Amino acid sequence: MENAPTLTALLHGPDQPGLVARVSGWIFERGGNILHADQHRDMEAGVFFQRVEWIPPADTDLAAAAAGFRSFASTLGMQARVASSRHRPRVAVFVSKADHCFHDLILRWKAGDFACDLVAIVSNHPDLGRAAESYGLPFHVIPVTAATKPAAEARQLALLQELKVELVILARYMQVLSEDFLKAFARPVINIHHSFLPAFAGGRPYHQAHERGVKLIGATAHYATPVLDDGPIIQQDVARVTHRHSVEDLIRKGRDLEKVVLAQAVQWHLGNRVLVYGNKTVVFD
Repeated sequence: MENAPTLTALLHGPDQPGLVARVSGWIFERGGNILHADQHRDMEAGVFFQRVEWIPPADTDLAAAAAGFRSFASTLGMQARVASSRHRPRVAVFVSKADHCFHDLILRWKAGDFACDLVAIVSNHPDLGRAAESYGLPFHVIPVTAATKPAAEARQLALLQELKVELVILARYMQVLSEDFLKAFARPVINIHHSFLPAFAGGRPYHQAHERGVKLIGATAHYATPVLDDGPIIQQDVARVTHRHSVEDLIRKGRDLEKVVLAQAVQWHLGNRVLVYGNKTVVFD
């Protein structure tokens, strides 16, 4: 049973009596064994959210079971996403010159923390090429300027399509992905922003924080949307600072936050623990 594949469903929709019983009953009737179940109700919106993970019988067609559960959920007025533990999403990491999040992600992936296949490192600069090669990872340089951005994004999209990438992680990739890119990719993109959003969106947030004299700095991992630094937030954390800290001190302290916050968000996403609705998320821990 330890190595048996599991199915994980994330579902949400209008709250109504008996949802938990009906979901668990559907799994039980098909011989499934529930490992984890968690639910949440948005009291203001009247929306029910649930994450349930179960082991189906050994001879189960996992794809058919997932489709069957989605059909069942629709009869309850619920939207559902179902993932199999046998599936390892194909992931690309986008970087620029900053390397702290890049190295942290790769080392965690090599340690087995992320259930995915890392298939490409994509950068607008050549600086991290040798590091990527030392990890045995394909490195693709696609320069981006204001004049060449549409063509560069077209090359990026072609590469992602060729590699069948299902998730992009922006590891301090210092370029804004266009609305056209996000619509064409139509897959999740996780970004790390070096600020406790919604404060200090955009560029140079540590400088803005220092000028404002804040006593806390933060980092925010969120899904990228066409509106800059405004996507659904997955994870955030903060560190205390004082008047004695310089901008360089804030940047140094912030690097540690960025690494941990991004890694946690990626792990939750790959573990099928993040449910997006509107511009918010429910994260099942």
